[in-house]
This record gives sequence, C-alpha cells and structure tokens, in this order.
Amino acid sequence: MTTSTVSPNVRARGVVRVVAGLFLFGLSSVAAQASTGCGVAIEPGRHALTFQSGGRERQAVYVIPSSYTGKKKLPLVFDFHGSNSNPDVQLKRSHWDEVAEREGFIVMALAGSLKGELPNTYAWNVPGVTQAEGADDIAFIRDALTLAKESFCVDNAKVFASGYSGGGRMLSQYICNGFADFAAAGFVMGLRAGTPEQENGVWRPRRESCKPTKPVSIIAFSGMKDHVNPFDGGGKDYWRYGGEVALARWAELNGCDRRPVADEGEQVNVSSYVGCRAGTSVVSYEIANADHAWPARSVLFRLAAASGTETIREVDATDLMWDFFHGSGGELMAGKAKPTACGNDKNTASTLEAGQGNACSQSIKPDNSVPTVSGAL
Repeated sequence: MTTSTVSPNVRARGVVRVVAGLFLFGLSSVAAQASTGCGVAIEPGRHALTFQSGGRERQAVYVIPSSYTGKKKLPLVFDFHGSNSNPDVQLKRSHWDEVAEREGFIVMALAGSLKGELPNTYAWNVPGVTQAEGADDIAFIRDALTLAKESFCVDNAKVFASGYSGGGRMLSQYICNGFADFAAAGFVMGLRAGTPEQENGVWRPRRESCKPTKPVSIIAFSGMKDHVNPFDGGGKDYWRYGGEVALARWAELNGCDRRPVADEGEQVNVSSYVGCRAGTSVVSYEIANADHAWPARSVLFRLAAASGTETIREVDATDLMWDFFHGSGGELMAGKAKPTACGNDKNTASTLEAGQGNACSQSIKPDNSVPTVSGAL
C-alpha cells in the first residue's frame, strides 16, 4: 500500500493545498492545481493518505480500480468506520474495495478524530452527542471531499457514502447539518435522524438538529439482535430512539408517503417508503438473526430487477447498497430461509475485532419458487 501526504490550509472560503516533495497521487503540479482530477492516470490499488485539516494531521485510505484511466469520470464512495476501528479494518468489513475493483469506482475511507479504546483505532466526533474533545470531523469530511474531487476523476453527481455504527451516526449528522454532497447514503447499524431528546417519557429525534438541504436516498440495514444500537430503541445516550423512528423521520424529511410498503420474510423484513421528492427513497432491511455486525457474505440476498428482465442473483449487503446507489432498479424480495443454527452466545460483537462481530454461517437449501434471504450472522 503506497502512502501520500498533502497539507491543506483550511480557510473560511475554501481549501488551499500546498503539495511538497513528490506530486500528490503521482499527478503533475499543473494537474494538482486544476479544478478537476481528470487527465492523469493513477496507480491502481489501495493507498494510505495523510493530510492537514483544521491544523491537524488526518488519516485516510483510498482505493483506485485497475480500470481507472483518469479520462472517464467515475463514481466515488466514502466508507465511514465504526467506533474503535480504522479505515483498513472498515474496508475488510465492508469489502467496498473489492466491489470497486469489479464495478469500476473509487473508494475513500477516513479515520475519525477521537482515539479508540484499542491501539490504532479511532471514533467520530459526532456533533450533538460526543462528550470527548476532538477535531471538527464535519470540516474534515468536507476537506476530504474537496481533496478527492481535485485529485481524482470523479463524477460529482455520483458521490455516495456508507457508514457503520458510529460512522453511520457521523454520516447521519453530516447530512442533517445541511451538507448535500452525497447523492445517496447507506447505513449499517447506525442510522440517525438528529440528536435524541425526550418528551413526555418518549425518545425522538430533535427536529432542530436535522435540517438537510435536499432529499437524499437512504438505505439502512439493522440487526434485530443488536444490543449496541438497538433497533427498538434504548441503549446509550447517543442512541435512545429506535430505528423505525429514524426511518419515519427521514421519510418525512424526504416528503415520502407516510406508510411504508412492507415485505416480510422469516429472515428479513423490508420496509420501503415511496412517493418521495426528487425521485428519492428510504429503504430498510431488518435482519432477524443479525447482531451489531456488517451483514457480509454470511448473509446473502437474492436480487431481481424491478423490470423483471434481469436474472435473479445473490448479493450481500454491500452489493445491494451499491445497486441502490448506482440506480440499477434492483429490489429485495423477502422470502423463506431455514432458521439459523447459531446460538445467541455466538451472535456477539467482538471488541478484539473492533466491534465487527462473529459470523455464523450454515448450509441452506433455497426455495427456488421465491427470492430468498440466506445465511445468518
């Protein structure tokens, strides 16, 4: 993995970057000063990156697919890690890098400003709920976006983001704070709709804390056995209100129909809010046997195009998220699968794995008459 360094001096009206030593990402000084990163090829693969934001040195990782030429504008996906994690662990969890290589887009994973509980791990300074002192992570995300658009050949209309756990909370608040950089956003065990407040004994999002400037499509994955960020609500002070409350609030913010279209299965329930403004949608996947873990290859969904012309294929959560981002028209049809053979004692998130959780898989005989959800965490 190669390493690049750049020092941006953040000012009120933008970001001025001074590139010292070798040219950033292998670009010439002329290309580095241009308003777009198109025109120069970049070495494919995973690269470590350090740059200055708000007077502090910040860390990131970016992934360039082998199809990158610098001539064609590509989509860009940001991947936000959970608490007590880092960009490399997050990419191992989400495998966005593998999907990017196959589908031909760029990935950028950032490191939060707070020190994690384990060595070389971080957490996010989420506005409104974080008690520890940290840098301005909202400004850091803005700086990283600007740097990516100046350095890579990016399609600005196809910039997306996903967040896991604390990274999902950070991403939620970023959008709530009115920054409309992402065309769509995905959340795993971390969707919020503003900071929690209690009224008449009931927890809800504080409306004043979430004011997006435009509708944004939302796809969220939740585990019904998640005891860290419970879908039913409760948990730590930063959480409190449940997943259904967050989804309903985003549907309201997007101007969607008040009642979702529901599709129930033995392993997963799917709720889709339709009729939203600007062609957006809010979709939720609630997985019965999932704990606080990214639904990876141990949980497979069978995907069919809405037009009915595409052959049904199996995908995992990241593939499904990419289809949602990319606007392929795919939708999940909940169906039948055998119950999990995993005991509850095996469905716990592991601190040593930075909260990634332990997978528990099984052999499943699919019912070919219906699309199914297979596997269990």
